[in-house]
Order: sequence, then structure tokens, then C-alpha cells
Amino acid sequence: MAALAQTMPPLEPLSDDKAIELAEMFRLLGDPSRLRIVVETLAEPQSVGHMADKLGLSPSLVSHHLRLLRAARLVTAERRGKQIFYRIHDAHVRHVIADMVAHVNEESE
Repeated sequence: MAALAQTMPPLEPLSDDKAIELAEMFRLLGDPSRLRIVVETLAEPQSVGHMADKLGLSPSLVSHHLRLLRAARLVTAERRGKQIFYRIHDAHVRHVIADMVAHVNEESE
């Protein structure tokens, strides 16, 4: 545990407003469908239709979830012609999600 503490820079304390914002992000990620949508955006930008097909969800449900995820700054939209593609918002979000996916996929000790 000491080695982990040495590699992490000290964190600034959270204000009440930032604690609420962070808790809301984790609440949104607590929904399995939304979490799977976010994971889909890790590798490359994805369209609503592609995600809906791959995850077995309706396009309207995927769009609803994406609207919430965008508002929380977890994903970002980019227009390509007439289609909108969604990608992970930034490297911070990418690392948190990718690290947790790796963690749950590890073999138990």
C-alpha cells in the first residue's frame, strides 16, 4: 500500500459542490447499461446505432443514456456528416474506466 501512496500525487480536498458532482458521475456509472455504453466509447468513437446493436439496447434508450453521460462530461459528441459519434470525454475518464475494467477482469487472488 505504501508504494501506491508514493506514486499518486496529493489530491486537493473536494468542495461540497465538487463532491456532489463527482458522486453524480459515479451514480450515473452505477447503471450497467450506461457503464457498458461508456466502455464502448473507450476504443473509438461510436454511433448510437452501432452501440444499440452491439449492446442489444434500443437506439432511443442509448440516446437517453448518452444525453445524461454528456451532461456529466463522461462522453463527448462529434458530428461526422449527418451522424453523431460519441467518444470518451478525456484521458482522466478513460483511465478510471479502463483501470476498473482491468481490475474486475483480473483473476481473484
